[in-house]
Amino acid sequence: MDIGKREISTVELGLIGTAVKALRKRFLANVLAATTIALGVGASTAVFTVANAVLLRPLPYKDPNRIVIASMDLRKRDVRNVRFSFANLADLRDQTKSTFEDFAGVETTQRAIVQTENGTPEQISVAGVTPNFFRLLGANIAYGRDFSDQDGLPQPPRSLWTAPQTPPLPYIGILSYEYFVRRYGGNPAILGHPAFPLGQPGPIIVGVLAPGFKLYFPPEDGIDATPDVWAATRSRYDRDGESIYVVGKLRHGVPLEEAQASADVVAARIREVCPFCATAGFSLRIQLIRQQLAAAVRPAILALLGSGIFLLLIAYANVTNLALVSLSVRERELAVRAALGATCWRLLRSLIVEAVLLAGTGAVAGLMLAAIAIRSLRTFGPADIPRLDTARIDFHVLGFAALAAFIVVIVVVLAPAWRISRSELMDSLHRASQHAGLSRSSSLRKSVVVLEIALAFVLLIGSGLMFRSFLVLQRIDPGFDSHGLLTFQVLGVNRDQNSLEKRAALIQEIRQQLQAIPGVQSVTGCDRFPLAGGFFGVVRWGTDEALSDASKYQEADQEEVLPGYFETMHIPVLEGRTFTDADNVPGRKLLIVDEFLAKKAFPGQSAVGKRILVHIRTPDVEWVQVIGVVQHVRATSLAEPGREQIYITGGFEEAGIVDSWAARITGQPVQYEQAVRAAVKGVDSTLLVTGILPADALIDEAQTTTRFTLLLIGSFGMIAGLLAGIGIYGVLSSAVRQRTAEIGIRVALGAKKRQILELVLNEGFRLMLIGLSIGLAGGFVLTRLMSAILVGTKPADPLTFVSIAGLFFLMAASAAILPAMRASSLDPADILRHE
Repeated sequence: MDIGKREISTVELGLIGTAVKALRKRFLANVLAATTIALGVGASTAVFTVANAVLLRPLPYKDPNRIVIASMDLRKRDVRNVRFSFANLADLRDQTKSTFEDFAGVETTQRAIVQTENGTPEQISVAGVTPNFFRLLGANIAYGRDFSDQDGLPQPPRSLWTAPQTPPLPYIGILSYEYFVRRYGGNPAILGHPAFPLGQPGPIIVGVLAPGFKLYFPPEDGIDATPDVWAATRSRYDRDGESIYVVGKLRHGVPLEEAQASADVVAARIREVCPFCATAGFSLRIQLIRQQLAAAVRPAILALLGSGIFLLLIAYANVTNLALVSLSVRERELAVRAALGATCWRLLRSLIVEAVLLAGTGAVAGLMLAAIAIRSLRTFGPADIPRLDTARIDFHVLGFAALAAFIVVIVVVLAPAWRISRSELMDSLHRASQHAGLSRSSSLRKSVVVLEIALAFVLLIGSGLMFRSFLVLQRIDPGFDSHGLLTFQVLGVNRDQNSLEKRAALIQEIRQQLQAIPGVQSVTGCDRFPLAGGFFGVVRWGTDEALSDASKYQEADQEEVLPGYFETMHIPVLEGRTFTDADNVPGRKLLIVDEFLAKKAFPGQSAVGKRILVHIRTPDVEWVQVIGVVQHVRATSLAEPGREQIYITGGFEEAGIVDSWAARITGQPVQYEQAVRAAVKGVDSTLLVTGILPADALIDEAQTTTRFTLLLIGSFGMIAGLLAGIGIYGVLSSAVRQRTAEIGIRVALGAKKRQILELVLNEGFRLMLIGLSIGLAGGFVLTRLMSAILVGTKPADPLTFVSIAGLFFLMAASAAILPAMRASSLDPADILRHE
């Protein structure tokens, strides 16, 4: 038994040694093949890793495939993803128990400023959740306990005119493990005490989450994935206050369609008791959380995945060509070995070992390239791609790479196996020329090159369309001038929630101190900057006709601003005037609208001086006068115009919520960071300045996803074009070698060099035209799948198709010129003497 094993081992080692020697004989060709495999496997593995992390990998929750996101839509107003009221959440939870185990809610994450023990301010994030939130998601508690239903009982009713009969209930909180360690050193003594010391209001901490818990919601919802403090909400059954996002869990075996049907029944009942819901087309939409999370980036990720697969196919085609060349060169060698007694299986086994070594080397190199690419994507990728930070090489990715390498082995071995199985090797011993064997594989090689050209053309068409989209984005006017504008947040201004006068005085002092900085032209503030991400407030508005027909009400984005906002942001005023300090007080029923709302509300008329109905600060709609019309601003995306916009002052809403600030600067905005911090600290040392960025960075961030997709698809397209060019060069070079005798005879009979040059170039152009024809047909079909990620560009953009076709013409000419020049320079006497 041992002897048999030793003999098998010796045979295997001999095969490996023979394979290594055979590969070394064709060193350059095999290096090219391994590099091609590495590029194909590396690129496709990198994009598969991203797709696996973003689209495929289950979320780190209990029963993730049963967890859904419930969304509210107002179909008649063309508004999606409206936040829930607690009444709507309670109705959905109580009336769908046959299809859902439970529903839970989370409020938009808030940024808070607290003082540490040494008196320095610290920014933390706080999220409000219903008491059952962590139980639904299956989150583990490391210390203390989870929320109980008692922690979410509503506060006792309060009156503005009489003292409360019952003291308010304390809010209960749970800390994230990371904040627990960072702030409290991992000391569980904080349990049972308020989260924030020094008399600052804060929930009583009863538990600490296990490490690593993250909240995965669509990025456009503006919810922090890792809040520092989680507080149980204490809210009443109220249908007006829409402030929460809702997750649910399907019962075992309940399909999504049945769950949606039960939610539709609830939506119909809500429309019956809520007149606004009925007129607005209120509906409920149930989607798996994994699908909803990546819905916005799914088209881009799928486009990248398709590009990676295309590049892998081109790599396969290139390796196939190299394998056919190798077979042509080695055909006589294999025939001699067969004549000396080598069986077909032994010959095939040696070729398989060579292919495994070649594919293995290329796959390992490809994995190394993929690892580098993944690290770079995690570092420099867009922030709005969910879970990109979790992209890593795991068993699924290794399986994908192994499958890609296995296909390489099949590609390399398939043609030789077919020739050996047909017993055609011995025929090569009777051929007159060593190069005669090339004729049998030349047709197949040309077909493979045509396929390469077609695939590369489609890939480059995708690159061209993304480049056109990027150029369109560059030219889009966001509605404000970002150059020379410095943006930042001043947190802590709104902590005194019971004194509008104090907040107004503090805001005014901050403005004055910032305005006094040398080089600052003007200063303003708002509740949220355009293109800064997150969720803009939505306000209901209407005109006279909405009084008799409530379905005429529409929705607009609401922005709360300080006087001087439009002047500092350089937002053009089209009609009327902007806000003054005299307008920034309670009782002034004034607002400014954008051009879209003005045209919709008063077509063909001036909107200035007219009134519209709005629902902002009062239980019912109220009439408010329009004092100005400004240019529309792209608030949430450069790619889409977005909804109409209404601007109010902080005094109008009696809230004074101003966190975001902007200063128009003379010179480079980034040079004013320290001056801004010092000015704010001079007003109040407990205020915290964060997020100091030039406004140009907001524009740049809005282009990130398109630029990211362009960079990857463009890189794949260039590699594909290079591989296709190599394929053309290889085929024409082989054709020249194969037809050397014919070329010599033509020259001897009087053919000129120009005719020989045309002979070879025409062959290259013929292959290119066939490949482009196939690629054009495929491009017209496949690029339609990219329509969701294109901006201002049609999938069948003629300029892009013509430009890429011209690029391919140059590529084919470049690849064909060297073999053509070599053919035209051959000496007929030397050729005929050699033959």
